[in-house]
Amino acid sequence: MPKKHTVKKPFLLLFILAALASGLSAQKIAASDLRTLRAKEDSLKQLAINLHTDTLPEGRLRSDSIFIRTLVRSLQTKNSFYYPFDSVLGVSRLYAPDSAFRIFTWAVELPNLGYQSRKRGAIQMRTPDGSLRLIPLRDVTGYTEGPSDSVRGKDNWIGAVYYNIVKTSWNAKPHYTLFGLDVYGPTKRKWIEVLTFDERQQPQFGATGGLFDFTQDSIPGKARDRFYIEYKREASTLVNYVDEQKMILYDHLVSESNQPDLPYTMIPDGDSEGFKWESGRWVHVSKVFDYKIDMNGADPLLGKPPVGDALLDRDGNVDEEKLQQSTDRNTGDDGAKEDAKKKKKKKGE
Repeated sequence: MPKKHTVKKPFLLLFILAALASGLSAQKIAASDLRTLRAKEDSLKQLAINLHTDTLPEGRLRSDSIFIRTLVRSLQTKNSFYYPFDSVLGVSRLYAPDSAFRIFTWAVELPNLGYQSRKRGAIQMRTPDGSLRLIPLRDVTGYTEGPSDSVRGKDNWIGAVYYNIVKTSWNAKPHYTLFGLDVYGPTKRKWIEVLTFDERQQPQFGATGGLFDFTQDSIPGKARDRFYIEYKREASTLVNYVDEQKMILYDHLVSESNQPDLPYTMIPDGDSEGFKWESGRWVHVSKVFDYKIDMNGADPLLGKPPVGDALLDRDGNVDEEKLQQSTDRNTGDDGAKEDAKKKKKKKGE
């Protein structure tokens, strides 16, 4: 029998892990090594600024190259896993919810070269003796025509800058779902990627048969190894795990110019889709919030706005009694109200 899957609370765990990492850095890292890491962090902080702000593409690439070498030398320091590098802005540093690893990702944007963007990544595994086990990731997004439908490893990674990570389990095997951003020419992409580790502890992105299941849709779709939405560069979208809903939510997109084949016209329309973790897969939910509206008697164009008591029936005839009552309310004529009651009583006799 497969073991029941679990979903951890990501934000609380990340907060705890950040505090834990900060606390353990002082306990596990030797004083001399801590001084080395702080000095390296100062260098990395400035290089990170340069690789994001230099006005020339070659300047950004040069800073990026030096940044990579400096980061690797920093991580060779014993127990560097517990050093957070908090002041290095523009570089994502995410710890796994179970602290089995952390993943560094960043992007080098080259706006003067047609919106080119090069992603960098590396996974640092936690080791018992504090030595470095670092797995570099090679981005091949620019050379891939079908990025959603393939199982991948460290040498053919679909690059993104990750902003969240949640852990699920199936058959006692951890699955780490990564959420990432990729600036892709005139558009942006937000990715959902599932990371596991094989028996050699090598990273695997995706799985045979796909991890994103669309079989429960009204028109069943093909399973995918990873999922993304692509949209207008200036738009803002949600793609993340929402703990209150116990599922992944993402914005439904529409074309602002009725040209859905052009990704740079796609924007959110206020609706949401999502995925729920079931039996080792993320199962697609086409409509997360199903609002039911009472449309009885609604106008097909205007909907059902709040209106007063109608004075005309469906055939256009005046309801004399309702008309008189409305007149009485508007004029405050109590005598007219009494006369109306008497007329009604006499009519009944």
